[in-house]
Amino acid sequence: MTIRVLIADDHPVFVSGLAVTFAACDDITVVGTAADGAAAVAAVAELAPDVVLMDVRMPGRNGIEATRAIVSGGGPTAIVVLTMFDDDESVFTAMAAGARGYLLKGAPQERIIEAVRSVAAGDLVFGHDVAAQVLAYFAAPRGSRRENPFPELTDRETEVLERIAAGHNNQRIARELTLSEKTVRNHVSSIFAKLRVADRSEAIVRAREAGLGSG
Repeated sequence: MTIRVLIADDHPVFVSGLAVTFAACDDITVVGTAADGAAAVAAVAELAPDVVLMDVRMPGRNGIEATRAIVSGGGPTAIVVLTMFDDDESVFTAMAAGARGYLLKGAPQERIIEAVRSVAAGDLVFGHDVAAQVLAYFAAPRGSRRENPFPELTDRETEVLERIAAGHNNQRIARELTLSEKTVRNHVSSIFAKLRVADRSEAIVRAREAGLGSG
């Protein structure tokens, strides 16, 4: 069986290198590429690849949002995040979005090929460094883990949302977090987009349902 792969990445040189790598594999073929998250979602709907290699940071819709959209569609496509970012937030948000693998771009070509074959067969795949982070997280005492009801938000966005839920306006939030009001407005817009809420009142409802803003 030939494994059909879609590469979603906005770096043409990196995409070309992956294409060359897979061209040498008898059981893997690249059926398409996408330079941003929205294009990746559309390409999956059109091409139905077995595996998507998904970058995290791309223009417009990012790789995590694209992963979430693809997985929520219920199709058989497996997502492997292939990125330069190994911070806990990126790793765990990708996992929560439904990614079946997470590798760093510095991984050997053989490891990337192996990951594609593994997730196509239904397995989970994580690079050695990422696997160590996951194990460390689950080995930590439960009380020491950061409980975040909205893992798609950054730490700063969660702080802003906590204050929105408490009824604070942007001016007060800026003062409490030592930020400019413009920066706070940017965070608020990002929060609305990620939570898919239309306005502040809807964000407050979502946040309070999750236990934020009650302190």
